[in-house]
Amino acid sequence: MSVWGALAGGFAGTVVLTSVLRASTELRLTRMDIPFLLGTGLCTDRSRAKAVGYLLHFGFGLVFALAYYGLFRAVDDASWWLGGLFGLAHGLFAGTTLVNVLLPIVHPRMGTATTAADASPLLEPPGFLLVNYGASTPVVMLLAHVVYGAIVGEFVALSG
Repeated sequence: MSVWGALAGGFAGTVVLTSVLRASTELRLTRMDIPFLLGTGLCTDRSRAKAVGYLLHFGFGLVFALAYYGLFRAVDDASWWLGGLFGLAHGLFAGTTLVNVLLPIVHPRMGTATTAADASPLLEPPGFLLVNYGASTPVVMLLAHVVYGAIVGEFVALSG
């Protein structure tokens, strides 16, 4: 197991996760756009927000890969299926707590359940299990995160 394997897996996994989410958006399976959500936290310009969001998303992909690496080291094992389980936990946490509960509280341009009627936030709140972005969003998000985790797990397993 090597940290370089984790970083390579994090990069590859983030490319795949981002591609799956982008394709799902184009196929109208979801309106979830994680880079846009991240970028609008820092920028009001929609084009710049996407660019900044993609940089942040890839950075977070590497950070999460390092966290997965720490978990692999803690259990002294790494595999694609264990990474997939970590990805499932990651996706559940991201969909039920991180994006659903915490992001609307800290995001300066996202509406909340208590947003005033005369306010015009740039983004609607994601809602429970992110369903405000489409009924299939929870499934798409979970599958994308499981694949991300499996990729990170396999890269870590192969690196050691």
